[in-house]
Amino acid sequence: MDAPVTITFSWYDYVIFGCMLGISAIIGIYFGCFGTKQSTPVEYLMGGKKMGAVPIAVSLVASHVSGLTLLAVPAEVYKFGAAYWLIALAFVLVVVVTIYVYLPVLFYSETPSVYSYLGKRFDEKTRMLSSFFFVLTLVMFLPIVIYIPALALSAATGISVNYISPTICAICIFYTTIGGLKTVVWTDNIQLTLAVCAIIVVLILGVDATGGFSEVWLKATKGQRLDFFDFDPDVTRSNNFWAPFVGLTFLWISWTNTNQSCIQKLFSVSTFKEAKLATVLYGIGMSLMATFGILMGLIIYAKYSNCDPFLTNQLTRNDELVPFYVLDVGGHIPGIAGLFIAGVFSVGLSTYSAQLNCMSATIYDDFVSKFVSKSLSDGRKNTILKVIVVVCGVISTGLVFVVERLGGMFGLAQAFSGIPAGPLLGMFTLGILFRRANSHGAFYGGIVGLVVIMCLSLPAKYLESQRMIVLPEKPVGVDGCNFDTNVTFVNVNDDGVSFAIFRISYYYTTMIGFLVTLVCGLAVSYATTKNVVDENLLSPVIRKVQNSLSN
Repeated sequence: MDAPVTITFSWYDYVIFGCMLGISAIIGIYFGCFGTKQSTPVEYLMGGKKMGAVPIAVSLVASHVSGLTLLAVPAEVYKFGAAYWLIALAFVLVVVVTIYVYLPVLFYSETPSVYSYLGKRFDEKTRMLSSFFFVLTLVMFLPIVIYIPALALSAATGISVNYISPTICAICIFYTTIGGLKTVVWTDNIQLTLAVCAIIVVLILGVDATGGFSEVWLKATKGQRLDFFDFDPDVTRSNNFWAPFVGLTFLWISWTNTNQSCIQKLFSVSTFKEAKLATVLYGIGMSLMATFGILMGLIIYAKYSNCDPFLTNQLTRNDELVPFYVLDVGGHIPGIAGLFIAGVFSVGLSTYSAQLNCMSATIYDDFVSKFVSKSLSDGRKNTILKVIVVVCGVISTGLVFVVERLGGMFGLAQAFSGIPAGPLLGMFTLGILFRRANSHGAFYGGIVGLVVIMCLSLPAKYLESQRMIVLPEKPVGVDGCNFDTNVTFVNVNDDGVSFAIFRISYYYTTMIGFLVTLVCGLAVSYATTKNVVDENLLSPVIRKVQNSLSN
């Protein structure tokens, strides 16, 4: 590294970034003001159930990638190693379990909200509890989705995050509000295409700047970044095999099958066969995007392994690493920085718009509809849905200023998204796989699961923010710097022993919540009244097992 990097954003970059936002807004105006104009709730929320498997799969990938994959994952690899790569293996199980266990039941539920299933299987209070868990997920997760790309743009332009976040959110809220699901899907496709192009360009530049892919792999191996096939059973570690593989399997089974955003899009295709195809393509796409993020992290490590920008005080936050790197290797090429930052923002906006759209479906179907007239016109319903999008968007925008004070975004996102995801998966699993489970078990199991996991996760994040718990980082150095360095070492209070229970890896958040909910739910169910179950509300797996035993 020849000299400290100076981050700048040229007019070319501003033009490319502005074009991305402009195209997204135009698509929203088109679907909102022309064509069918999203005139009914089914059209607004599910595209009239006429969407194709491929655009839905692309939209699913775009709306679940977010800036985490492009900014937080590479920084995680740089600091802690490439264990997150095991998500590709985890998604094999996610796709299989989704297609054969959960999706056959949920797809034929014929309701806008996936949580209606729990209302049919159990009762209304269980349905409303699950909807509350989902809304809680988004309240905790969406501010992170916006903050990460806003931080990247701030690092590249010098404009404060406090100005960027509200402006970008306003544009996203606008085109999501007027355009509905069709706008979300088509902007997702365009935005993901832009993001992939940006990633490929940066990867090519990065490999060239570090001396070739073989050199990248050699440095990553020597730097212990590829030591993730480590079968140490220590649950406090996040960079061994078990934590990411097991933890991400549970998290993504939950996100795929109990998250309204994912299920709502799978509902928008016309046949179950297309829904299965979309699920397979979604799994492949998610694995590829994760691989892109991992490769970027390895390339960045190869570039800075001997001149760490954190030790030399060029950077203070992990989430600034990728834009710093992009400006370093591509800043001399007009438009490259703008292309990449636009790509990062694209996937962030995809996630944000998709979640806003599905949150409006959930809040309306599971809460608001109980207080409005059954004879309410489709036009009035659409208006209410759009108002919900605006209100939720404003709230999530305001919470951006809270999450920026909570430390590293990768671990924060994994923990926060996993807190409600575990109890939700437990409640759906009780209904779909356990005939004996009843409404009392699902309801109280979900509450206990949420309380337990919050009592573990929230204190852990606080202790990390106070540096009373510090995750061990992989080695870096400053021997290769060709400029004067002012290395700073931060004192921490971590003695490696205290707060043992709060040291459990954030990857296990969903699994713990799931297991607590499942065990508590079954215990309560067996201790209370047995109920009659509609066989169509049970997974085909259970019905096949029952038929085999009967024969």
